[in-house]
Amino acid sequence: MKKVFGFMLIMLLVGTFAFATGQSAPSAFRADVFWYTFADTFLASVRNSMIEQEAGLPNIRVTHHDCANNQAQQLQMIQTAITQGTNLLIVNIVTTGSEDTAMNIANLARNANIPVIFFNREVSDAVIRSYPNAAFVGTDADEAGYMQGEAIANYLLRPENWANNRSIYDLNGDSIIRYVMLRGEHGNAEAFGRTLYSVTEANRLLSGRLTLAPSVANETSTQYANDGISNFFLMANWDAAIASNLMRTALTAHSLTSGAIELIIANNDDAAIGAIEAMREQGYNTGAAGAPKIPVFGVDATTVAVENIRAGRMTGTVLQDGPAMARVILALAQNVANGQHVFANTSQYNVDAGVNKIRVPYAIVN
Repeated sequence: MKKVFGFMLIMLLVGTFAFATGQSAPSAFRADVFWYTFADTFLASVRNSMIEQEAGLPNIRVTHHDCANNQAQQLQMIQTAITQGTNLLIVNIVTTGSEDTAMNIANLARNANIPVIFFNREVSDAVIRSYPNAAFVGTDADEAGYMQGEAIANYLLRPENWANNRSIYDLNGDSIIRYVMLRGEHGNAEAFGRTLYSVTEANRLLSGRLTLAPSVANETSTQYANDGISNFFLMANWDAAIASNLMRTALTAHSLTSGAIELIIANNDDAAIGAIEAMREQGYNTGAAGAPKIPVFGVDATTVAVENIRAGRMTGTVLQDGPAMARVILALAQNVANGQHVFANTSQYNVDAGVNKIRVPYAIVN
């Protein structure tokens, strides 16, 4: 009897020690999230929201990994998580547009019989269809471009601008608005859609009253079809510092008063903020009353961007809803934790026909 009591006491103490040191029970559901980088401002908003929402899911233990924009490192981290017994892979792929890399990750998940949720950075329908327990949570890659174009046209045609003071943006009075495009990376579906459709939609809505055309300050490429838009840009790669340096270089050759640069269109808010910083060094977009300003439009509606819009330094952005994306991802994770299919209970979302993809909608912010 004493031996039995002693054994029970030891087990009780062991269990108490495990609880006190934060060790999870062996049966705890583990999800691992692999971020292409922790440095991206929009994704930081998704991650912060996810961490907040995780508190309401006590049956799921989530671990976040910074892949530091290194695809080989991300693959190694995924393999390590599988070896360590993860129950769910949630992947923000580094090399977006790489079919082989995305398929490799799907194959790793399938071989381990672990569901995988890709998010934010698009992977193909073929990748998702290759594994029944794969899903994608993102946005409509083109929708942000269309909305950004709508926001630009709405601004240019505002009665107080159009009727009374068009010269604030049509600096040389030729009815052509010369824009600099700050683009994301090659191969990224969001970057392509935002680059092309922001301009085509703005021009459609302007109906010839004004026309957007690439500034000579853009660099040129032959990466895409010659549509007069897609090959004219500065490659900011989503980064504020890169965008700022590109704008500084452009401004050494092109004056902000000449009409060579009349509008900034950025694929994301970080790049827009970088351009603003470079222009502020020349007294533009300071937010001060009466200070000259070049209209600047971004995408993401980050906190910094909204602050700059309120301060009069930035003109508009398109909301990419980070908290909503986090909610959808965690809802799919909860499905798996509950023993259901990863794509169960998704009828309330914007779902692509015939493939396990959910699209979180955008909204214009002025």
